[in-house]
Amino acid sequence: MRLILTTFCTLILISPLLIGQGYNSNLNEGNGLLFKFSYGYHVPGGDLADRFGSNSSIQTGLDYITDKSNWIIGLDANFYFGSVVKEAVLGGLLNPEGFIIGNDRDYADIQLRERGIHFDLHLGKIFPISPINQRSGIRVHVGAGLLQHKIRIQDDPIRGVPQLFGDYKKGYDRLTNGLSLTEFVGYQHLSRDRRLNFYGGFEWTQAFTQSRRDFNFDTMSKDEAKRFDSLIGFRIGLILPFYLGQDAGQIYY
Repeated sequence: MRLILTTFCTLILISPLLIGQGYNSNLNEGNGLLFKFSYGYHVPGGDLADRFGSNSSIQTGLDYITDKSNWIIGLDANFYFGSVVKEAVLGGLLNPEGFIIGNDRDYADIQLRERGIHFDLHLGKIFPISPINQRSGIRVHVGAGLLQHKIRIQDDPIRGVPQLFGDYKKGYDRLTNGLSLTEFVGYQHLSRDRRLNFYGGFEWTQAFTQSRRDFNFDTMSKDEAKRFDSLIGFRIGLILPFYLGQDAGQIYY
């Protein structure tokens, strides 16, 4: 993570030189399609902080950027993963020594992980910081979508636990989803010669969620509470741009 942040900061510091590259060529004009691939790191807040620790995410997305005003409309898809689960959902399966017994009467190694997905439709704008390159500058966007998360129960590869076979896992996984809102502020660079295109910045997601399971085995009840889940962190990624020229039949990349 430190290497990623260092790389991004270096790119920001040398961006004035990058903006000046290819001054005699102007290959980033016209409406464009921006394919994005990024990594994010987030810290949970609200009710989510009671369930999980920090997580990482891999994102892919597609933006459409307008030629004249740098307006952006896009769709992103995220996959979240983390290794810290704070809720002891399997506490009822532990023996007095604190272990889960498998079907061969030996200790089973059951691991809990965080998994989640997030789909987001957003609208934003690029505010140029140099007259030389109007396609690079401060990126701001807001979005709405769906956030879903659950506890992944990883089986012991050697011995099984009958209480966790098949659909029985659903009684412990805390599947949760709901409407989400996301805000992003950062920097986006689309070079005039198309050689280097990237973006990065800070994002905050708020989600209004609730459990989607009919019954939790460990609590012997249905969870009907309304939740507020939050994620705050940074994201850095690469962009593959395709520009639509003046001729509607031409695509430049």
